[in-house]
Amino acid sequence: MTLVGRRFANANFLTASSTKAPWTVPFRRNPLFVSRSAEIAKLDDILSNDSAFSQVAIEGLGGVGKTQIALEYAHILRERHPDCAIFWIPVTSVESMLEAYSQIAKELQIPNVGIETKNIQNIVQHRLSQESSGRWLLVLDNADDISFWADKTKGTTTSNLPNSKHGSILFTTRSHKTAIRLAGRNIVTVKAMNSALAKNLLGNTLIDRSLLTDERATADLLQKLTYLPLAIVQAAAFINKNQMTLSEYISLHESTEESTIDILSQNFEDEGRYEDGKNSVATTWLISFQQIRASDPLAAEYLSLMACVDSKNVPQKFLSLTQSATKTSDALGTLKAFSFITNHENSQHLDIHRLVHLATRNWLQMQGTLLEWTNKALSHMNMLFPFPREENRHMWRPLLPHARHIIESLAPSTPTRAAIYLLHIFGYGVLQDGRYREARRAFSTVTDFYKTSLGIEHPVTLSTQATLAQIYLRQGEWSKAESLDMQTLDSLKKVVGFESMVTLTSMTAQVSIYCAQERWTEAEKLELQTLKFYERALGTKHPQTLMNKSYLALIYREKGKWNQSRKLNLQILKCHRTALGTEHPLTLISTRNLADDYRYLGLLRKAEALQTQATETSKRILGAEHPDTIRATGSLASIYRERGRLKDAEKLHMQVLENYRKTLGAEHPSTLWAMAPLADTWRRMGRYTEATELLEKCLHLETKVLGADYSGTSEDSRTLRRWHMHQQVMSGCTPS
Repeated sequence: MTLVGRRFANANFLTASSTKAPWTVPFRRNPLFVSRSAEIAKLDDILSNDSAFSQVAIEGLGGVGKTQIALEYAHILRERHPDCAIFWIPVTSVESMLEAYSQIAKELQIPNVGIETKNIQNIVQHRLSQESSGRWLLVLDNADDISFWADKTKGTTTSNLPNSKHGSILFTTRSHKTAIRLAGRNIVTVKAMNSALAKNLLGNTLIDRSLLTDERATADLLQKLTYLPLAIVQAAAFINKNQMTLSEYISLHESTEESTIDILSQNFEDEGRYEDGKNSVATTWLISFQQIRASDPLAAEYLSLMACVDSKNVPQKFLSLTQSATKTSDALGTLKAFSFITNHENSQHLDIHRLVHLATRNWLQMQGTLLEWTNKALSHMNMLFPFPREENRHMWRPLLPHARHIIESLAPSTPTRAAIYLLHIFGYGVLQDGRYREARRAFSTVTDFYKTSLGIEHPVTLSTQATLAQIYLRQGEWSKAESLDMQTLDSLKKVVGFESMVTLTSMTAQVSIYCAQERWTEAEKLELQTLKFYERALGTKHPQTLMNKSYLALIYREKGKWNQSRKLNLQILKCHRTALGTEHPLTLISTRNLADDYRYLGLLRKAEALQTQATETSKRILGAEHPDTIRATGSLASIYRERGRLKDAEKLHMQVLENYRKTLGAEHPSTLWAMAPLADTWRRMGRYTEATELLEKCLHLETKVLGADYSGTSEDSRTLRRWHMHQQVMSGCTPS
């Protein structure tokens, strides 16, 4: 038979077939309802068993549309079988249940029964359990609290519900545990809509449907609202009320966390919600939060901690530092039961629903405990976050978004030592990840804090200051880097001695500054001095010693001693491969350096093989936008260009230029150095106008940033003059 057909056809009902059976559903049919055919079909399949009493639960996150599905099913059933009685009970409180039972008793024409009648549930239960009552459907909406169904004093246990082979009960609940308790295996799980259904719902609820013609804004908005029906309807109501575009709403949504919470807290007109209930996204989960806090305090604690970090990829270890595996599993089970969190498959990481994350932060803010929980999250993160090294990158890199979230949340308050500690190790992490802007902000704050709390010549202060100088260097601010590093180096020599590791690190930074400034003689002199100390203190094959040798190899190459550079880089690479393995970032750098030597020596096949290996591995280990990966990609592009593979070279050179602009800025020296090779590639491809225009732009920026006397600036100036002369000659040879 057709939908909702088999069970409810051909039966004796509460009233004569010529009249409609009792109906206590409080809402009219939703004209904006977007088809949930799969869920309704599953409901029908369970409830159509006409040989036994049936119970089914619709479960899902608050706001996902459970009540609307139950309402649509009730109206479909009413429409097709008007002689089937349909009753509706809101399980929001004992009082709302008693009022609903009173109305049912009235519809059933049970004499001498009212809201004050003692045991009214039992009276209604007794009537509906009789076979003479005919077919009926009882909907219990918002049956969320599992303890509610075990309270004998309130008469709300499952034993108080009617049971008849002619009857069916439909529950809606946010809790999977409650769904199992009430309906066993007969559960219909409702998830967020897919993009097509969500777009239909948005279109149905917007007054101005033409807003949907902005497809990018539509897709962006629905994604931000996580395809949650309640959030979509609320957003549409806000847009309708304020006559704004989707892009304007998105801008408001993105401006600040407070702004987002504010618009998600706006109540709106909705005929499908209870009169005494708040219907905003931000408040719809408050009852769930309160239930969790009352029934499972550890789950509430975990939810509060997760609200203080990023919503994606939260390590379970972060939550369960001091709890047993069993307690942790139970608490996480509670949060999963409410659809607040989801597990990553084959992983010990969790995601918290983005809007639940916001609503939980709002809940903590309303209680005045958000700062307290943020500090607890800080304590957990400090225990979990290792000092960042390349060897433990897999441990600290996934923690960076969570550390940043805590740091940003605490930013307005006076920094504590615990907060500075996290900021310090976070700074080292983003520095190793090539995110220099973030590293600079972190180390500027940390250095200022230590200057005030420890003094300007404390070793810790000087160490962080030396790191800050390195960051200036990597951002292309060479003069600023040199000034700060020289100042730091003088203090370190005085405070901790000439051969301290911190002092030697600062000396190495000075070498790299001299190299950037093309002060090769000074760089070589200081490098040989520093290298001697490293070899004596750490040995000839220590990674730090080898890193200093790579600077010496660079100096040899730039002075035209290409074979000496090649021999030294080959020695460094062999040591790195033996000690660190082929995929360590230092091994990748030494691989790239040796490939560059081969390129300068004209050994292009060897160079390409090595550089391809370095580039692909670097992409996989560090990511495509890490500065080391971009440098390796640029070197590979130059090899392609010199081997005549111009299309391949162009593609990579354009990637390099775009990634440098994105990560380092349009006027960083590395960005400028990426422009000339692309221009040369275009020239070789016969695109003279584009090549000349790009090189002119490059020369203008090099003169501004690096100065006219810088070797790269001078070389590009000479190249541009040659190109102009060539074009003039070619123009003169063109027949008139």
